[in-house]
Amino acid sequence: MAGNINPTVRRRRLGQELRRLREERGMTAEEVADRLLVSQSKISRLENGRRSISPRDVRDLCGVYEVEDAKLVESLMQMARESRQQGWWHAFAELSPSYSVYIGLETDASSLRVYEPQVVPGLLQTQAYAAAVISGALPEVGPDEVDSRVQVRLRRQQRIWDEKNPLRLWAVVDEAALRRAVGGTRTMVEQLHRLVECSALPHVTLQVMPFSAGAHPGVNGQYAILEFPEATDSTVIYLEGGTSDLYLEKPHDVQYYSVMYEHLRAQALSPEASRRFMAALMEEYRSSAP
Repeated sequence: MAGNINPTVRRRRLGQELRRLREERGMTAEEVADRLLVSQSKISRLENGRRSISPRDVRDLCGVYEVEDAKLVESLMQMARESRQQGWWHAFAELSPSYSVYIGLETDASSLRVYEPQVVPGLLQTQAYAAAVISGALPEVGPDEVDSRVQVRLRRQQRIWDEKNPLRLWAVVDEAALRRAVGGTRTMVEQLHRLVECSALPHVTLQVMPFSAGAHPGVNGQYAILEFPEATDSTVIYLEGGTSDLYLEKPHDVQYYSVMYEHLRAQALSPEASRRFMAALMEEYRSSAP
């Protein structure tokens, strides 16, 4: 396994392998939990990579699955040791464990498709816009925590500007997100300028969903589709929640959201028309400035 794979992805791959071993034995997660005297939810979290996996967990599970290949067991235990290493985002886990999981996946993703109905996508936000969004969304959070969250967001954006391995980003942004004057006129002018700038990057595609489109498949809310460079890594659908997030990997869920995203892209303005729209809106903000 390559040494530059981040711990979150290591956990996912290890969890997938453990699930494969369980299914080969014809056992349910409930049966395994009963054998090990643990909760069924622990087995599920281990298999979906949402919980840290210890070498002891691997050893116990391999015992239940009667894995006789000593080299395979040792390889899986080594994966468990590596998965417990800390990525740069680990310091943010105390503020939001679920968000930390998402950052780990995003860091290793090769492409990201996102629909944002309310705000500019985090990967494309300016520092001032990000601070205004975070402080507005979390009114009880103090300035230090707001700044910490902003710095994490800016660190995530390095994937967009990475010349050697940039993240391929396709974003559909609702017109409402661009007309919501987050942080005031000056902040919005800077933010729209950033969007126009980013939309010219070869690995970034940005489309605006205009009000004139009416009802569309994105009216149910924000979601993201993460794809990974390894063919064995399943695509992940990320649904952000107020207190907890949801990650979907089942083929029918991935197909559903992927098809809906194709409809979104078809109904949104073209990338060229979107760029003209944002440039014109930027001038509207400038002309309205006192």
